[in-house]
Order: sequence, then structure tokens, then C-alpha cells
Amino acid sequence: MPHEISLLTNISVALAMAFAGGFLARRLGWPTIVGYLLAGIAIGPFTPGFVGDIAEISQLAELGVIFLMFGVGLHFSLRDLWSVKSVAIPGAVLQMGFCTAIGFVLAKYWGWSVSAGLVLGFAISIASTVVLLRGLMDNALLNTIHGRVAVGWLVLEDLATVLILVLLPAIFGPNQEAPLQQAGLSLLTAALFVGIMLFVGTRVLPWLLTQIAFTRSRELFILAVVAVAVGTAFGSAVIFGVSLALGAFLAGVVLGESTVSHQIGAEVLPFREVFAVLFFVSIGMLVNPFYLIDHADKVLALTGLIVVGKTLLTVLIGLLLPCSGSTVLVVAAGLSQIGEFSFIVGQAGVSLGIMTQEQYSLILAGALLSIMLNPLMFRLLPGAERFLRRRTAFWRLLDRHGPTMPPPQAGITGHVVIVGCGRVGAHVVSVLEHLKVPRLVVEIDAGRVAELRQRGVATLYGDAANSEVLTHAVLDQARALVVTLPEESATEMVVAAARELAPMLPIVARAATRQGGERLTRLGEVEVIQPELEGGLEVMRHTLLLLGYPAVQVQQFTDTARRDTFDPTSTRAQEYLLLEKLVGAVRGIEIVWRGLESGSLLAGKTIAEANLRATTGVSVIALIRQGTVEANPKTGTILSSGDVLGLIGEKDQIASAEPLFAAPVQDE
Repeated sequence: MPHEISLLTNISVALAMAFAGGFLARRLGWPTIVGYLLAGIAIGPFTPGFVGDIAEISQLAELGVIFLMFGVGLHFSLRDLWSVKSVAIPGAVLQMGFCTAIGFVLAKYWGWSVSAGLVLGFAISIASTVVLLRGLMDNALLNTIHGRVAVGWLVLEDLATVLILVLLPAIFGPNQEAPLQQAGLSLLTAALFVGIMLFVGTRVLPWLLTQIAFTRSRELFILAVVAVAVGTAFGSAVIFGVSLALGAFLAGVVLGESTVSHQIGAEVLPFREVFAVLFFVSIGMLVNPFYLIDHADKVLALTGLIVVGKTLLTVLIGLLLPCSGSTVLVVAAGLSQIGEFSFIVGQAGVSLGIMTQEQYSLILAGALLSIMLNPLMFRLLPGAERFLRRRTAFWRLLDRHGPTMPPPQAGITGHVVIVGCGRVGAHVVSVLEHLKVPRLVVEIDAGRVAELRQRGVATLYGDAANSEVLTHAVLDQARALVVTLPEESATEMVVAAARELAPMLPIVARAATRQGGERLTRLGEVEVIQPELEGGLEVMRHTLLLLGYPAVQVQQFTDTARRDTFDPTSTRAQEYLLLEKLVGAVRGIEIVWRGLESGSLLAGKTIAEANLRATTGVSVIALIRQGTVEANPKTGTILSSGDVLGLIGEKDQIASAEPLFAAPVQDE
């Protein structure tokens, strides 16, 4: 194979296998990371078939580490961490300390060196951010107190990982004559880099990206974001000798405080996802499945320590923490796995020569199995809580700081579910709030979720098109589902999922194109709203009204046009013929609503006594009184101030009747 296309071949095969593995994993209900790791094993040197170039893919995987850590820094919030500091800080410190010690003891039992045992302990003490967020999102827990504590706990672990990556080369690097001095020098160098980033970077980098944003050139902005992320990571390693991960993390922290942070996150997301996939594939390529089969006892022991041991340890630590028992169980389930940061720590151990490739394979196997089991841990939560509640003495001690607020969807019924709360969704929420209609919002933007929660709106944080959060929206008890997402593909996935969960649920969905609207209608009975179509119909409606066509017939035509737009069997000619017939039949006829003012000539009279048809030519076809509509009211109905009458007639007849509804003019 020519050398010049070998890189392209590796990328193509790696991404294709990752796609197949990720799709299979999702179909089986596992996180996609499992599929990516299995894809790496499939193209690794230990399995038959195509063998990828580990060196080339590992180079690309470095970009995956950079973008992963940049994304963590971009969404790092000291404010959120501080709000749960009393639980997250002591909990994370105690758990990492105990896990590291237990892992070290297990490694020594296996005959590993001290340094390898420490790396193993560090690796199993760190949970995966990606897996935790997915688990919390799928179970509608991310915007609850349980989710905030779990995320804060994990943020502490992420920060500890950065510190570990700084200290490992200093303590176990080639120059081990004075490890404490080397560690102190590394911390000093890292502190200098952090200081420069916080005091100089916070002033320069956000200003630079803001100026680029004003150029209104998206490609320049994307290029600048990528250059800052990669350049800062590279500069931190070359100039200051600290890890790429620390440089990327601090670049994200600095830019996370800028006014364009949301745009940065949106633009860097595709890079993070693609290169993170290659990172996981490269990790899977290092796994020797035959070695793991031969050492199945060690694999099962390590997996048991990660899944069961960390869970029990977290529950026991929860006895010392000021939080409810439910929160402790959610945190325990969420942290009962290891992932990307464990890989990074393990890789650092291998590159420093303190851990063998076979030992690293055990960490990878433990991660793979624990990630596969993590969804099951969340499903076991209700049963585990019921089991512990029956142990009243233990539960009373664990839950002494409870209870917590119930989840937002608890007990809700007869509600409207709104997916997406942008400009369109926010208007729907406000109208339903005014009408006192219960509503539940599913939103992926954390800022909007916080604002809605402050207003008392029930919200579920998550991506309805890419997670299981919709299963927690109680669709079987809802009155309607409104999907306002701008992306057609996401809207189609939400509607398809909703149809499976609640086949008879009325759905209103937004479509960007006519083709998208037709695809939505094929998913079932869906009221499709296309903004451009609605704008065109509104312009047409006003035009016809200005030309003197009757409002009722114009409205009937616009309703027909809207309904038939997404019906492939209808034609525009049919719509135009309908309009012409309707207008020709009742040209000049108007239907209007007029209210009786206080003291009007009609107040106190019956409809028969008012005799509007004989005196003005108009007919009364409806009456609205105290919010109740009555069609064709009886002639004996007595009219009173505040009533609203529906009148039909020609324009001059309507005009002659209007003085009868007004209050009499007082002489000066």
C-alpha cells in the first residue's frame, strides 16, 4: 500500500468500524464508547483481518485527548462545584483515596511493582465523564440535586486527574534521583503556566475570539478555536513541560468565561466527537483479547472492584456526607465505572515504563466491562433504594439529611411536553403558563434549563433525539407533544420515539422544509408547522383581506393550503379552485365579533327585542358570555353588558349595527 494513502486508509477504516460498533452498542442499550473500544479490538494487531497502524492512529488520538480535555474545561463551572462543595469535595477525596489504596493492594497481591500498583489505583478511582453524563441524562437525573452532586464529584476527580498527570512524570520519570524535588519543580512549573493562563490568557484569548466573531466569518472563528485548543496544549508541553491534557483543559477554562463560549462549544463539538472516537479506537487496539481470556480471573476481580467495590464504598462514604440517601445511591451508580481519564492515566504509566502493556490491558478490560454494566446499575436504583429502606436503621443513618425534592416529572399528568425551548418553544411555554396548562420542557441547553427552573417550570435536561430522556416525560399521561427543534433529523427521531412510547399522543412538530414535513407525516398523525410556509400564508391572508375578500373564506383557504402542503395527493390547482368557489359564493359577507359596552342600547333586551336582522340586516350567530361560547343563541336570551356577539352580514350592514353596541355619548 502506498505510504501516502496509509493515513487516509487508517482513518477511514477506524471511523467505519467505530460507526458500526457504536451503532451496535446503541441498539443493545450500551454507551457508544463500548462500540468504539470493540472496533479498536477488531482492527488491532491481536485479531485477524485488517490491522490498523497503531502509531498513526495514536497520533490522531492525541487530538482526541486535547479536545476531550478542552471540552471539560469549557464546561467547567466553579460556581456549580461550589454549590455542592460540602458533598462533592470530601466525597471525591475520600473515594479516590480509598480506591487508590484498594487498587494498590490488589496490584501488590498480583505481584505488580509499587509504581504500577499506584497507577492502577489512580486509574480505577476516576470515573468517565462521558458515561456519567449519559447515564444521568438517560435517566432524567442531570438537572436534579442528585445529578448536580454527581457532576460536582466528577469535576473534583477531573481536577485530580490533571494533578496526577503533572506529578507522574516527575515522580516516575527517567530522572528519579530526587523525586520530591522533581515533583516540586513540576508543580511550580505547572503553577506558573496556570498563572499565565488565568491572568494573561483570560484577557487575551476571549478578546481575540470576540474580535474574530465580529468578522462574521465562521471558518475563521472555527480555525481560531481549534488553533487555540491545539496550540495551547502543544505550547504547554513544549515550553512548560506539562501535559497536553493540562494545557487543553486550561484553554477551555479560559474560553468558558468568554461571551462567545456557547458558540465555541457548538463549533468545537464535531472535532471533539470525531477525534474522541479515534482516541477510543486507539485504546481498543491495545487490548489483547487472548491475554484477557487467559487472565479472566484478574479481569473479573478488577471489574468487580470497579462496579461493586466502588458502589459499596460510595454508599459507606455517604454515611458521612450531608446529603440524602437517594443522592448517595445515584452517585454510587454513576461512578461505578471507569473510562477516558483512566485510559489517559494508564497511557502515561505505559509511556513512563512503569506499567506493561499487559497490565494496561487489564485497565482497558475493566473499563470496557464496567461501562457495559453501568446502564444496569441505574436500572437497579429503584430496587436498591427499596431494599435499603427496609433496613430502617441503616437507611435512617444514610438518609438523615433527606428527603430531597422529587423529580420534576413526578406526579405530572394532563401536561404538554415541549421539546426545545428556543424562541418558538419559549413562546409556547409562556402561553401555556398563562392558560394554567401543566407543561414539561425537555431542553439540552443548561442555561435555559436553569432559567426555566427558576420560573417553576418542570424541566428535563437532555437531548431528546440522542438519549432516553423522553422515556421520563410521562408521554402516556400527556395531552400533547410539541417539538420545536430546528434540526429536521432530530425532530424526526423525537417524533418516531414518541410514537413508540405513546401511539395516540397528538403531536405538533416543526419542519424546516416541505420534504421534512412529508417525512414527519409518514411517521403518523402529526400536525406539521413549517415557519416559511406559515409566513407565506400569513402574507397571502393579509393580501386577500386588503382586497376585500371575506375573512372566514380566506381563513378556510389558508387552513386547506396548510393541510394539503404535506399531502402528496393534493395539488395547488385544487386549492385555487376551492378558493374561487368559496369567494364566489359568499363575496362581500363578513363575520365579526362585537362586544356590548356598558349602557349600550341593546343591554337588557332579548335578541328578539333587539331585532337586529330587521333593523340592520345582520344576524346573530353566536354569543360569548363569561368565557362560554353559545352557537345560535335562543331569541329569548337577554343581552347584558360584557356579552360578545358573533354577527354575519355585509360590510354596510355591520357598520349600521355598530352604534347599537357602543355606550351612549354623554353631552358636555
